[in-house]
Amino acid sequence: MDGTMANWLNQIKAATKKKPMPILSFPSISLLGCSVRELIGDPNRQAQGMKRIADRCDTAAAVSMMDLSVEAEAFGSQIRVSDDEVPTVVGRILEDEEDADALPVPKVGAGRTGLYIDAIGRAVKEIADRPVFAGVIGPFSLAGRLMDMSEIMVNCYMEPDMVRKTLQKATAFLIEYIRGYKAVGAHGVVMAEPAAGLLSPELNEEFSIPFVKQIVDAVQDENFLLIYHNCGNTLPLVDGILSTKAAAYHFGNAVDMSAMLTLMPKDTLVMGNIDPAGQFRNGTPQSVRESTLSLLESCARHQNFVISSGCDIPPLSSWENIDAFFEAVRDFYDRQR
Repeated sequence: MDGTMANWLNQIKAATKKKPMPILSFPSISLLGCSVRELIGDPNRQAQGMKRIADRCDTAAAVSMMDLSVEAEAFGSQIRVSDDEVPTVVGRILEDEEDADALPVPKVGAGRTGLYIDAIGRAVKEIADRPVFAGVIGPFSLAGRLMDMSEIMVNCYMEPDMVRKTLQKATAFLIEYIRGYKAVGAHGVVMAEPAAGLLSPELNEEFSIPFVKQIVDAVQDENFLLIYHNCGNTLPLVDGILSTKAAAYHFGNAVDMSAMLTLMPKDTLVMGNIDPAGQFRNGTPQSVRESTLSLLESCARHQNFVISSGCDIPPLSSWENIDAFFEAVRDFYDRQR
């Protein structure tokens, strides 16, 4: 890939015919003939899966899995793994402020973090014609997995110091983890902070935004971008989200994308938001096509819009549906000539 990532960003915004950028990696299991369990344990399979998708799909960038169990596992959380579903965190490891005080910050390489960094390093060598983005969790979403999501929502009011201490440790780890990706040649990360979508604007600006901004400030430069993803109800949170100064923003299908675009600066790249479960996983090629064309009709007039999935496309999504998405995007822009 030629040029800086800052130039890549500007080229996407300037292009009249925009390539889609879905979060598309887990469905590589059907291309590789393996299970999710095998994929998440093998850096070579992950890299080859990203390469197979890049060869098949004309995307703006290659994006790795959004596996939001990896970082929590590195901290000591138990995870549930299956053959056909995304891994999930089981239970909690933090119950009170003393637990937060005693929580050690893991070294990068703990759990599967080293394996995932290795996978991105291999993918960068395999995919030379577009940027390669790793996937990481956001600080509040990581803290929620360490203390349980229902508990952290209560603790924001009842035990705010416990939450802040956990967030400080989560942030310190995430900065070093992202630097690990940067060191092996990744062009950026997509940071998933969906749990912050449950917060009020005030709580979001207290318990998520400052920590996301610390991470952006520590890792982002002209050659490495951080894309902020939140698939919650983000319309009330826009001001805080924009204050992070992330390179671009990716939103889920919980929001009306045309409404979101009216709130975003015209020079800020905004991505989303075809329903990953409702369309890619459970729709039909025709329904995916109709949904894709409808979203483009309402949003493509905004020069800063790039169509994407609303979140990570589920592992068992059919390639007929995924191919229908890309075909619809291609047909839409061909008609605009």
